[in-house]
Amino acid sequence: MAHYFSEQPRTASRPGSVDLVLPDLHLRLETDRGVFSPERVDLGTRVLLESVPPPPQEGDLLDLGCGYGPIALTMASRAPGASVWAVDVNRRSVELTARNAQAARLDKVRSVHIDEVPDDVKFRAIWSNPAIRIGKPALHEMLTRWLTRLTPDGVAYLVVQKHLGSDSLQRWLGEQGWQADRAASRAAYRILKVTR
Repeated sequence: MAHYFSEQPRTASRPGSVDLVLPDLHLRLETDRGVFSPERVDLGTRVLLESVPPPPQEGDLLDLGCGYGPIALTMASRAPGASVWAVDVNRRSVELTARNAQAARLDKVRSVHIDEVPDDVKFRAIWSNPAIRIGKPALHEMLTRWLTRLTPDGVAYLVVQKHLGSDSLQRWLGEQGWQADRAASRAAYRILKVTR
């Protein structure tokens, strides 16, 4: 079975579009089958974007698991002086995010495969609607890999559905030595704020 977290989706392409409408932003985004939530901006993503404080205005920021780019493009719109790295394992997602950033004239978005970010790049903020369905071992490995790249003053915001394990993820993060607090809760979603 093909998943949105496959590197090369085998699902036949069927391009579409969705509108991302936030109080400060309205974008039409190109989507396609084989990526996360191609029919509409996922409710968890919307809760994240409506709940988090503005990102740092300079430095490197990360959208972990970018899909077609709603989080990355929002970060870039709200922090025009920052460089936003949009990463995903799914090559179709990476291409869509690049095209959506270009269409929105957000030229500081760098949409790349998850293994193509230089090792020396550290992030002042990470925003993510992480792929919970990849399973706990893979999820924990992914979060460990990227959270360790936060700057000393960096902060990550993760949105996780309550019934998909937000509370157990919060506990696990604490056990790994991270400060993990519930920053917001809405519509069965939790926003976890993670710092060193």
